[in-house]
Amino acid sequence: MLGNRALPIDLIPTTGAAITVKYGTDLRSRITLIDGAKIEHSGTEVLKEFAILDSNRQMRSDVVSVEVFCPHPFLNTGVEFLDLPGTNDREEQDNLVRQELLGVDLVVQLLDARKLMTLIERENLRDWLLERGIKTVIFVTNFLNLLDPEEQKEVQNRLRFVAESFRAELPPGFSNLYRVDALPALRARLKGDVAAASSSGLAAFETALQNIVTILKQNIQSVRLPRFQVIASQVQQSLKAKIDIVKFEIQKLDDKNPNSNNIKQRAEQLIKKGFLSSVCQLRHWLDLPNLQNKYQADAAVALAQNKFKTWERDVLKKDLTELRLAIVKWVYQAYEFFQEEPPEDLLIPFPSEPNVTLPPPPSHSDGLSEPSSIAVGSGIGWLLGGPVGAAIVGTMTYLVNESLQKQEDKTFNESDHQQVAKICVEAIDDYLSRFSSQGLTILVEYEKAAEKVICFKVSQEPLEITKKREELWRLESGLEQLNRQIIRTDALTQRHGDAPEVFIISN
Repeated sequence: MLGNRALPIDLIPTTGAAITVKYGTDLRSRITLIDGAKIEHSGTEVLKEFAILDSNRQMRSDVVSVEVFCPHPFLNTGVEFLDLPGTNDREEQDNLVRQELLGVDLVVQLLDARKLMTLIERENLRDWLLERGIKTVIFVTNFLNLLDPEEQKEVQNRLRFVAESFRAELPPGFSNLYRVDALPALRARLKGDVAAASSSGLAAFETALQNIVTILKQNIQSVRLPRFQVIASQVQQSLKAKIDIVKFEIQKLDDKNPNSNNIKQRAEQLIKKGFLSSVCQLRHWLDLPNLQNKYQADAAVALAQNKFKTWERDVLKKDLTELRLAIVKWVYQAYEFFQEEPPEDLLIPFPSEPNVTLPPPPSHSDGLSEPSSIAVGSGIGWLLGGPVGAAIVGTMTYLVNESLQKQEDKTFNESDHQQVAKICVEAIDDYLSRFSSQGLTILVEYEKAAEKVICFKVSQEPLEITKKREELWRLESGLEQLNRQIIRTDALTQRHGDAPEVFIISN
């Protein structure tokens, strides 16, 4: 088609790069290497060094792009040719062809009449073209001239079946199947033999190709958009599937790793919740009105009966210990998880024993005195036996229930047992007030110290998990960018109706 030996030619597939052929005023080549260096030469001899397969049929790994500039009128219309390596040779060549096909507008599928449509070619036709929405495809058969007439007829029948079974999306009135005897066509062009070039099938193919390109360029978006939509949808599904897999892998690694940040974060939340709940219970218990409501009466009776220390040990200390241990338990659980130095133990001491001064024993019985109602040791008060004792205990209960403050407003003279009861209740109130104030202060300080223990500090996670998280971030970022591009493409399509007129033909 170019009319000269511009590109590498051999009896076996030799192209070792994607060679883009563009319009230029003279024939020249430009090679771009992976380090950014550009090599420019007149003619195309330099392609033998950079654009053909080596003796091991390997492509050069340091070549980024190969461009050839040629003064051909068809290229001057904005069309570019893309000459690709042969397929079914090496995986690297196949991957290159598969990737480059995504960026072309019209594909020329070159077939060998001697081994027509191999299994690999049929699979590539399906996987590389049809399933990716690439349907602007023209089949060109080479080497048909090397077959005898009977074989030619048989091959042509098979070719028609291939062409008809492939739903090519070409302008109406154009075939998707052509015959070109490439080597005779090249020789005819080099000699300027128009008749021989025509009989080779080249002229008919060129005419059809130019007309097809002219028509397709008028609405190139109809060629590109469906393909983009198909590919974008497939990539979306693939990315979503990979994202789900990587998330599952990260979760498995987290579950296997006892020092996992996720596990520690959950532990921190649970321990904090339990700790704060236990602290709240102790704070509520230490609130003075709650202490008075629960202990005032029994403590006053125990004081009057000279049994206060026993009551303090068996009742008040027992209840405090249960609440204190509930808090400390969470702190030590946090220490096991986070290995922070725990604070000193939560200790709330009891105030000194209430000190009361009772009135002297009554000089008259008031109808309640008995021989047993006399002063006893320890300076705590009277032996509360008989009716006198019962009267004092009853009075204490009455004072607690009716509120001591109300009793203070009475102006009548109190009896001896009422004085004893009132003194004991007031002493217990002072004791509980000191205990409440000191306990709440200690609890606040302990809570501050415990917060430093119940605190998750992000640790360096295993490298394997870090790499998985980086992979997940890349996949999610790629999906987000693709979604944005799809939205942007749809908007541009509705606004403008077509795309830039750059037309690339892949051979």
